[in-house]
Amino acid sequence: MCPASARNVIISASELGAVLSGSTSISTPPVVLEVGRKNGDGVDPRHSYATGHIPGAHYVEFEADLVGTPTGSSGQGPLPEVGDLQGRLRDWGVDDGGTVVVHTRGNPAVAARAWWILRWAGVADTRCLDGGLAAWQAFGGPLDTAVPPPAAGTAVVRPGSLPVLTTEDAGRLATAGHLVDARSPEGYAGDPRRTGTGHIPGAYSVPGSDNFSGGRLRGVTELRALYADHLDGRAVGAYCGGGVSATTTVLALASLGVEAALYPGSWSAWITDPARPTTTGTDPGARPPAAR
Repeated sequence: MCPASARNVIISASELGAVLSGSTSISTPPVVLEVGRKNGDGVDPRHSYATGHIPGAHYVEFEADLVGTPTGSSGQGPLPEVGDLQGRLRDWGVDDGGTVVVHTRGNPAVAARAWWILRWAGVADTRCLDGGLAAWQAFGGPLDTAVPPPAAGTAVVRPGSLPVLTTEDAGRLATAGHLVDARSPEGYAGDPRRTGTGHIPGAYSVPGSDNFSGGRLRGVTELRALYADHLDGRAVGAYCGGGVSATTTVLALASLGVEAALYPGSWSAWITDPARPTTTGTDPGARPPAAR
């Protein structure tokens, strides 16, 4: 597969099928990663993977493999340690300069977060399987139960390959550019009777779920309409509750050729300091001074 451009962020099931079947001229197929995240129902998503997955796909456990250890101010989903991530990438067979396709069985935001982490780490040609495993099955792609052994990839992690917002950066961007809140409208609006709810003053609501239709990323025309108010050339950043849903914003804008920064700590980090400004309701609110 050729090196990814800014717009080259997804791959269709049929395109992936052609590459994996050897019906294209690609000499080195991509590494396929299935990302599973526990959702509190007691079901281990690894069990679903074991019953049948895309042939050759490695299983990635979301929290253990893609999330660092939270601290008092980091929020719920801090970035992973560089050394740990590099070791995992190599075990999955990711080579330096290689191609990776990530997917999940459910919430596309989980795959988007994996896409973002790998691109942030310097795996430039990382793509999301559009529609996830459901699209692969609808296409008629085969499933396999064989679990690939640890590989010996050569990936070198280069952190910072995608832009990141600190808490201070997020506060400044809400003043000087476009800070997009990817949570649900209810999460964005909050409850004026409850502390710790609402949004960063100056941030605008564009729910991450709006980036998809039927589990697939919306087309360029629809996404341009969705983000029309935020495509004036000023810097764009995104946050959500814990740094997952906002990666769908970054993904969607990347498909338009727009590089957006992620605030990984997101709302869960913002509210660790009660002195930081917050606002409730559906209006962005007065633009605050730079956050402390």
